[in-house]
Amino acid sequence: MQRQKIKIGGIIQKRNLAKIGVMSIPNRPGVAGAIFSALGAKGINIPFIVHTIDLNDLDNIVLCVAQQDLAAALEVLDTVRETVGAKEIAYDREVGIVSLFGPHFGERPGIAGIMFSALASAGVNILAISTSISSTSCLIDANDMDEAVQALEEAFELP
Repeated sequence: MQRQKIKIGGIIQKRNLAKIGVMSIPNRPGVAGAIFSALGAKGINIPFIVHTIDLNDLDNIVLCVAQQDLAAALEVLDTVRETVGAKEIAYDREVGIVSLFGPHFGERPGIAGIMFSALASAGVNILAISTSISSTSCLIDANDMDEAVQALEEAFELP
């Protein structure tokens, strides 16, 4: 017996992105403000942000920019790096974001598990995850976008 698919609002995909990691930053107030204010001052849009604190109490911030903004973003982050105390700036030139959206995702158990399992079944590795009240987004390798979208279309009921 096949289980009933969960109905979602749809799938969004963003291509032509680059991932940047600002890594091993001392955990203190003002770090994110310094990084994103500097990027914003240069007119660089950030469609994806994940912030974590590792076991050594160091911050790691992963963000995405449009591929055409990568060089400018790296230049900005190089100037901010010393100010915030980051040990490394790492990047990947070719990533994408695949997102599910729908009403009240935070109150609907199972969506994330189904999404992540569907991506894994398609051989798609998740590089980072970000959620909101109405969406779940996965950062993935750009070469996996078509497989990811197909896997999600098969796993969920779309309008």
